[in-house]
Amino acid sequence: ESGGSVADPAQLAMGKRVYEANCAACHGVNGEGQPNWKVPVNGVYPAPPHDSSGHTWHHPDSLLLEVIARGGSMPNSAMPAYAEILTEEERVAVLEYIKTFWGAREREFQAQVTRQRND
Repeated sequence: ESGGSVADPAQLAMGKRVYEANCAACHGVNGEGQPNWKVPVNGVYPAPPHDSSGHTWHHPDSLLLEVIARGGSMPNSAMPAYAEILTEEERVAVLEYIKTFWGAREREFQAQVTRQRND
Protein backbone atom coordinates (compact mmCIF):
# COMPACT_ATOMS: atom_id res chain seq x y z
CA GLU A 1 0.00 0.00 0.00
CA SER A 2 1.97 2.99 -1.26
CA GLY A 3 -0.89 5.50 -0.96
CA GLY A 4 0.58 8.58 0.65
CA SER A 5 3.26 6.63 2.52
CA VAL A 6 6.84 7.79 2.29
CA ALA A 7 9.01 5.51 0.20
CA ASP A 8 11.98 4.08 2.02
CA PRO A 9 15.39 5.69 1.32
CA ALA A 10 16.93 2.52 -0.16
CA GLN A 11 14.03 2.18 -2.61
CA LEU A 12 14.33 5.85 -3.60
CA ALA A 13 18.09 5.52 -4.07
CA MET A 14 17.51 2.54 -6.38
CA GLY A 15 14.76 4.44 -8.21
CA LYS A 16 17.04 7.43 -8.75
CA ARG A 17 19.82 5.20 -10.15
CA VAL A 18 17.39 3.43 -12.48
CA TYR A 19 15.76 6.71 -13.55
CA GLU A 20 19.05 8.44 -14.30
CA ALA A 21 20.33 5.42 -16.24
CA ASN A 22 17.17 4.65 -18.24
CA CYS A 23 14.70 7.55 -18.19
CA ALA A 24 16.49 10.88 -17.75
CA ALA A 25 17.89 10.98 -21.30
CA CYS A 26 14.35 11.50 -22.63
CA HIS A 27 12.23 12.57 -19.66
CA GLY A 28 14.83 14.92 -18.14
CA VAL A 29 16.93 14.68 -15.00
CA ASN A 30 14.23 16.50 -13.02
CA GLY A 31 11.29 15.02 -14.93
CA GLU A 32 10.93 18.13 -17.09
CA GLY A 33 10.34 16.16 -20.32
CA GLN A 34 11.14 17.26 -23.85
CA PRO A 35 10.07 20.64 -25.28
CA ASN A 36 6.65 20.81 -26.98
CA TRP A 37 5.82 17.30 -25.74
CA LYS A 38 2.21 17.57 -26.93
CA VAL A 39 3.28 18.15 -30.55
CA PRO A 40 4.40 15.09 -32.55
CA VAL A 41 7.65 15.29 -34.54
CA ASN A 42 7.51 13.11 -37.66
CA GLY A 43 4.47 11.41 -36.11
CA VAL A 44 6.21 10.60 -32.80
CA TYR A 45 5.42 12.40 -29.58
CA PRO A 46 8.38 13.76 -27.57
CA ALA A 47 8.84 12.39 -24.05
CA PRO A 48 6.32 13.98 -21.66
CA PRO A 49 7.36 15.56 -18.37
CA HIS A 50 7.01 13.54 -15.17
CA ASP A 51 6.88 16.61 -12.95
CA SER A 52 3.66 18.33 -11.88
CA SER A 53 3.28 19.97 -15.33
CA GLY A 54 2.72 16.59 -17.01
CA HIS A 55 -0.04 13.99 -16.83
CA THR A 56 1.81 11.16 -15.07
CA TRP A 57 0.18 11.97 -11.72
CA HIS A 58 -3.31 11.64 -13.26
CA HIS A 59 -2.85 7.86 -13.55
CA PRO A 60 -2.92 5.01 -11.01
CA ASP A 61 0.23 3.04 -10.16
CA SER A 62 -1.05 -0.02 -12.06
CA LEU A 63 -1.25 1.89 -15.36
CA LEU A 64 2.10 3.66 -14.86
CA LEU A 65 3.84 0.37 -14.07
CA GLU A 66 2.28 -1.14 -17.20
CA VAL A 67 3.62 1.73 -19.34
CA ILE A 68 7.10 1.27 -17.85
CA ALA A 69 6.94 -2.47 -18.54
CA ARG A 70 5.37 -2.37 -22.02
CA GLY A 71 6.67 0.93 -23.34
CA GLY A 72 4.75 3.91 -24.62
CA SER A 73 1.02 3.34 -24.48
CA MET A 74 0.29 5.48 -27.51
CA PRO A 75 1.01 4.11 -30.97
CA ASN A 76 3.10 7.23 -31.63
CA SER A 77 5.41 6.78 -28.67
CA ALA A 78 9.13 6.10 -28.96
CA MET A 79 9.31 4.76 -25.39
CA PRO A 80 10.82 1.28 -25.20
CA ALA A 81 9.45 -1.51 -23.02
CA TYR A 82 11.43 -2.15 -19.84
CA ALA A 83 9.88 -5.48 -18.79
CA GLU A 84 12.96 -7.41 -19.99
CA ILE A 85 15.46 -4.71 -18.93
CA LEU A 86 14.38 -3.84 -15.40
CA THR A 87 13.20 -6.12 -12.62
CA GLU A 88 9.74 -5.54 -11.13
CA GLU A 89 11.47 -4.18 -8.01
CA GLU A 90 13.36 -1.65 -10.16
CA ARG A 91 10.20 -0.62 -12.01
CA VAL A 92 8.36 -0.03 -8.72
CA ALA A 93 11.36 1.89 -7.32
CA VAL A 94 11.58 4.14 -10.38
CA LEU A 95 7.88 4.97 -10.10
CA GLU A 96 8.34 5.87 -6.42
CA TYR A 97 11.27 8.10 -7.44
CA ILE A 98 9.20 9.79 -10.18
CA LYS A 99 6.62 10.67 -7.51
CA THR A 100 9.27 12.84 -5.80
CA PHE A 101 8.96 15.25 -8.77
CA TRP A 102 5.32 16.01 -7.86
CA GLY A 103 3.89 18.52 -5.44
CA ALA A 104 1.83 17.49 -2.41
CA ARG A 105 -1.50 18.05 -4.21
CA GLU A 106 -0.49 15.86 -7.16
CA ARG A 107 0.81 13.12 -4.86
CA GLU A 108 -2.44 13.09 -2.87
CA PHE A 109 -4.55 13.05 -6.05
CA GLN A 110 -2.53 10.19 -7.53
CA ALA A 111 -2.65 8.19 -4.28
CA GLN A 112 -6.45 8.55 -4.33
CA VAL A 113 -6.69 7.45 -7.98
CA THR A 114 -4.52 4.44 -7.16
CA ARG A 115 -6.68 3.50 -4.15
CA GLN A 116 -9.89 3.79 -6.22
CA ARG A 117 -8.38 1.59 -8.92
CA ASN A 118 -7.53 -1.06 -6.31
CA ASP A 119 -10.93 -1.00 -4.54
